[in-house]
Amino acid sequence: MNDLDIVHEEETFVVVNKPSGLLSVPGRGPDMQDSVVSRLKLKYPQCIDQPSVHRLDMDTSGLQVLALTKESQRNITMQFQERRVEKTYLAIVDGIVDQDAGVIELAFRLDPDNRPFQIYDPVQGKLGTTRWRKLFNIDGVTHIEFTPLTGRTHQLRLHAAHELGLGCPIVGDRLYGSGTAPGQLKLHASWLAFDHPDTGERLSFQSQPLFF
Repeated sequence: MNDLDIVHEEETFVVVNKPSGLLSVPGRGPDMQDSVVSRLKLKYPQCIDQPSVHRLDMDTSGLQVLALTKESQRNITMQFQERRVEKTYLAIVDGIVDQDAGVIELAFRLDPDNRPFQIYDPVQGKLGTTRWRKLFNIDGVTHIEFTPLTGRTHQLRLHAAHELGLGCPIVGDRLYGSGTAPGQLKLHASWLAFDHPDTGERLSFQSQPLFF
């Protein structure tokens, strides 16, 4: 399957619903070339060489915006850098979360001896901030809504799993939890809002995960 689930389509950008287990951009090696970007280029031959303005982890599903022109790419990238893009994620974490809501602020950095694993480092790490609220508990797991205020690598996965965060890894997480294969992670980019790169109009998109 090389199809893309197109949520919204314009001349200068598209919004797609990425499935879990698909790379956002091509990786290294011939077996890592299938990705949102490579599929996008097949569907839109006029697309620029680097359409990605943000990425979702391979195992994370949900909404992703991609630029088709250089001007759109520059505009939306700037919106991400200036934190004008709003994102909400839905997740299932492995365990019972007692609190109803909160804010997690933890600093992490890459472990160079165990890439792409990130480790807690309050001195040299980059601070990540996430708002969260509990939706409900059921059968030993908790359904959570995450609103990241920063965009650090593996931020939500780390903030869920670490003992200074929720202390409950996201179900199916191969790095920080008990996941064993691609496509198991129960983390979905469910809401995305940004300014139209051409008109400035505020746009928002919503996607419901299959696992909720």
